Amino acid sequence: MEKRVFLFAVTLVSVLQNLQFPVANAQTKGRIVTVLSIDGGGIRGIIPGTFLAFLEAKLQELDGPNARIADYFDVVAGTSTGGLIATMLTAPGEDNRPLYAAKNITSFYLEHGPKIFPERRRKNFFSTISNVLGGPKYDGKYLKSLIQGLLGNLTLNRTLTNVVIPAFDIKRLQPIIFNSKEAKSDVSKNALLSDVCLGTSAAPTYFPPHYFETTDAQGNIKTHDLVDGGVAANNPTLVAITHISREILLGSFELVDMEPMNTSRMVVLSLGSGIAKLEEKYNVKNATDWGLLGWMYNAGATPLLDIFGDASSDMVDIHVSTLFQSLRNEKNYLRIQVPNHILGIQN
Repeated sequence: MEKRVFLFAVTLVSVLQNLQFPVANAQTKGRIVTVLSIDGGGIRGIIPGTFLAFLEAKLQELDGPNARIADYFDVVAGTSTGGLIATMLTAPGEDNRPLYAAKNITSFYLEHGPKIFPERRRKNFFSTISNVLGGPKYDGKYLKSLIQGLLGNLTLNRTLTNVVIPAFDIKRLQPIIFNSKEAKSDVSKNALLSDVCLGTSAAPTYFPPHYFETTDAQGNIKTHDLVDGGVAANNPTLVAITHISREILLGSFELVDMEPMNTSRMVVLSLGSGIAKLEEKYNVKNATDWGLLGWMYNAGATPLLDIFGDASSDMVDIHVSTLFQSLRNEKNYLRIQVPNHILGIQN
């Protein structure tokens, strides 16, 4: 595993040396808007985590050992496991600096991943039936305890930079976009960061939905019945860009002279969580006889969710890259995605 991570980092060095990607620094912040977007993907969060550790180390070479990812991005967006990473990088510790350094993300997944996603010791007919019909694959108790212990009573309005995290409300059948900008002005949207993380990562069939309540200024209760944000936006890049444009239209964005969708003043780094395309684990021959259960469960995987997640992520990349290219600012958008097998990671 360590060798694969090292090889991945070496590959990234060569890629970045050729791309000349304009990452923000103290001189550029305020003149341009910098966006970091992190895809969902469960345990595959170790992939963007590895890249972010490399990026933060390079930033520290330029600006000193205290430099952190949150210092360089105006907006950090994340879905599901990406939402957890975004929160870890932007939630304040006791010293009002980020709770986690990027270098700690990988070790976090290596330490807690096996407990969040425990493997069954032996698979048989009855365990297969249980997976299909007997509720979510994981009870989520360890994840809930871990996240609540990590984040405590920290709320969305306290993040060190603007955070955007999508989830999906199954009661209202609509996406919910949590963001720290609105949380500062509307108490009903100022949820606990732990609730936001548990909501955006409640992947259907894998974890139970997450319920919590918030209260508005008049004391009215607002309920949240959430499942994984990947249902709506596994790649939250477009959500982040739309959020910025909406704030500009409302006149509440920091750069008051900036026009919506002004890609010349926007720098976007979008990190995928790995793709399984080269594995070719699904094909017409083995999918021909699948019914509802086959599409929902096959050899320990959930084909329908895999397809929806990868398809939506790719479509967002197509839309965003086309937008930047059409406005002649293609160098301001960088999408990094790698095959799962480079790190030996499965869904």
